[in-house]
Amino acid sequence: MTAPGLFSSLIVYVDESGDHGPVSPEFPLFVLAFCIFDKQAYADTVTSNMHRLKFKHFGHDAVVMHEREIRKSQRPFEFLRVAARRDEFLADLNDLVEASPFSLVATVIQKERLRERHTEPPNPYHLAMRFGLERIEMHRRGLNDCGKLHVVFESRGKKEDDELELEFRRVCDVGLNGVPLDMEPLFVQKQANHCGLQLADLVARPIGVHVLRPAQSNRAYDIIERKFRQSPGGVIDGWGLKCYP
Repeated sequence: MTAPGLFSSLIVYVDESGDHGPVSPEFPLFVLAFCIFDKQAYADTVTSNMHRLKFKHFGHDAVVMHEREIRKSQRPFEFLRVAARRDEFLADLNDLVEASPFSLVATVIQKERLRERHTEPPNPYHLAMRFGLERIEMHRRGLNDCGKLHVVFESRGKKEDDELELEFRRVCDVGLNGVPLDMEPLFVQKQANHCGLQLADLVARPIGVHVLRPAQSNRAYDIIERKFRQSPGGVIDGWGLKCYP
């Protein structure tokens, strides 16, 4: 049996929207979303709810929910070109996100401002990860959670994963307020079909769209906003959502 306290009661899934390369005029941001789940609730609720949605709309659970393919009605989501089916699917997807018990931390890097501020701009992915891990650690401490916390990233290739793991371990060694972070990175392929990674993928872009165009109607963000880690007074900025610079 696993010794009590050896592992955290939480697990974190991470995905991004945008990229850390050249600035795109359409989406000049890099967003990294961290979905923090209690493992018991994840096993009991999240996975079963997502499987039921997939069985209803696809007849099987092998499909991977990917925000970009959903938004563009690309395979295997081409049925979304039919308005009635699209409305029903998106309503079910919103219900899934709303019912999923997770806490959210997200970092939004404004890439043009980053380049203006720094002579040698840091890697946006690495910077966003550091901000996220710091807030996850503060969240853990608030819950008195202990044990090794596994943080699951979508694999982006061996070189990128190796570089990110090196930075991850550096952040953990530096720690928070002098205390190292007891965290371990994991890198998995999107096709591994982890429900947590798919939820992280679904929430990342709506966060970026909200930061980019806050006055625009954004039903997805309205649901996501309630998931953010927040201060005792209900403040999200700086607690659950970090925008930089």
